[in-house]
Parts: sequence; structure tokens; C-alpha cells
Amino acid sequence: MENITRRQSLALLATAAAAGLAAPAVAANRKIKVGALRFTSHSASFIALERGYFADAGLDVELEFFQAAQPMAVAIASRDIDYAVTAVTGGLISLADKGAVKVIGGALQEEEGIDGQQILASDAAFGSGITHPSKLDGKSYGVTQTGSSFHYVGSKIAAAEGLNLSYKPLQKVGAVIGALRSGQIDAWNIVPHIAKPLAGSGAVHIIGAVQDYIPNYQITTAFTSAGNAANERDMTRSFLAAFSKGVDDYNGAMIDRSGGDAGVDAMVDLIHKYVYTDRPREKAAPSIINGTMRLSPGAALNVASIQDQLSWFQSEGLVDAGITLDTLVDGSYVEQSGA
Repeated sequence: MENITRRQSLALLATAAAAGLAAPAVAANRKIKVGALRFTSHSASFIALERGYFADAGLDVELEFFQAAQPMAVAIASRDIDYAVTAVTGGLISLADKGAVKVIGGALQEEEGIDGQQILASDAAFGSGITHPSKLDGKSYGVTQTGSSFHYVGSKIAAAEGLNLSYKPLQKVGAVIGALRSGQIDAWNIVPHIAKPLAGSGAVHIIGAVQDYIPNYQITTAFTSAGNAANERDMTRSFLAAFSKGVDDYNGAMIDRSGGDAGVDAMVDLIHKYVYTDRPREKAAPSIINGTMRLSPGAALNVASIQDQLSWFQSEGLVDAGITLDTLVDGSYVEQSGA
């Protein structure tokens, strides 16, 4: 029975009242697992854990780390983890179509005036004249998996510039970085806390910005199993309420700088426990600070962006053409924008 369940697992939004998001979990100290990547864009989960917001909401949270988005969606569907924050992928959409997962909120989003995801070229490609995304015709573009968010972004760039790109699935972010640094692939896109240090090393070069091609792109979402979304509503509201407090702390310290330099320093110290842990604090801090992007207050979700992503996956034949936004998203938890 266990294998069947796993095989099945593999095979927007109305406004919620503030009191609703603040509802307590069904039982105090309820143990749950939350999936994350070791990116600054996942800082809201780190903050909610470190500052006791999950505990205050009655949740005993264990973080489980992944190296790509699609395996996280599989882990949600198979109930190995309870909640996660990551990009929309073909795998996630297909699992939603099977009734296994639901998007319940938004996290990272491109915003005009704030450095977002950068488009990178290898040093070899840059030296051969690839100094702008428009010059990538016929070149290779790194992705973790076919149907990943990187695939979506590369395709949107290609469509805007009239390019043909060759997509190279390398499974893990670390493998993509290695391939780009060594010149095995020509280009890639990634969040600024990774892009800027890579560019600073001289091994790669920034040649453009994703927000120039996909304004207001909802990069990551909060999601859970369809069972949690439908049947564990108090727990799900509690997760989102605690997560949103982490979002507010992150935005206040790193974007609005409401706590001044001391607030930034304290936030960097917290994030460094989870990101760039192999570097001393003084070397990790510039990357953490330079990679700051606003997280969606209240976990609000840009449904226009989600619909655009869904439509692209369908146009590429990566997911079923009959899937609707309601199939992917539970519209009962957070505010929506762009509708």
C-alpha cells in the first residue's frame, strides 16, 4: 500500500481575514516538516523557526532541505514533508492535477526597483561576444530539470528575443553552477545572492535581468498537500500566519531597513545559520545582503503570474492542457493580486 501511495504521488485566491490566518493549530506542539532550499529567498521559514513564530502558532517545525524544486513537490505529495516554499514546476502542476498538492500562497516575487534574478553567461560565452540575452541564439541554457522554473524563464527570454536555446538538465543547482563556471553551458538565471558572487569571481558574467522579460514574476510559492489544504485548515492557517511574520521581519530588516545597520546585522546572523554555512560570516554577509529581494507580505499570491506559468507549461506539452488555475491553487487562504 505504501508503494501505491507513493506511485500515485509521483504518477486564487480570496482574502482571508487576519484573524483567520492567526488561528491556532489544532494541537499545541504539532510536529510538521517544512521543505526549503538554502537560499536567502527561504528566509521567512528560517526566521519563523528561529524567532519562535512557528512555536507560538502551535507548530513544532523541522526543516528539511532540498537541492531542487521538483523533488520538494514529490515530497509534499508523498506526505514526507507538510509544507514547502519553492518555484512552480511541471512536476508540481502534474501532482496538483492528480489531487496531491495545492499552492496556498506566494513568497518571492520580482519587483521593479529591486535587483532580482540575474541572467548569467559563462566566461567563455561572454568572451565570444555573448554580452546580452539577445545574443544567446543557438546556445545552451542550464536548467535543473525539464519543466523547472529555469526552463520557464529561459523559454520566456527566448520567445522575447526570437532565440533557439538548447536546455541542459543538470538536476541540482550546484551542478548547474559547476557547468556554468567551467563553460559546459553558456547561460543560466538565478537569484542575486548566488548570481552576484559568481559574477564577482570572474568565472561568469551578468548579461541581463529576468524582470526585464517577466515583470512581477511570482518566483516561489508556498504549497502543501491537497489533504492539508482541505482538511487541516487550522494548521495551514497557522503555518501561513507564522511564515508571514517571518516575511515581515525579513522585509523590514533587509528591504525597508527599519532596524538600521543593527537590524541588518542581526538578520544576516540568523540567515547565515542556513545559507552559506561553509563560509565565515564576514564572507557570507555581502552575498546575503546583495541578494535581498522582497517577499510577498501576508504570503499574497500573484495569480496572473501563476496563470502565465501554467499556460506556458501547457503550451510546451509539459502538463495536461485541461488543468485550470483552481486545480493548482487553493484560493481560500491569502490575498491575490494581478487577477
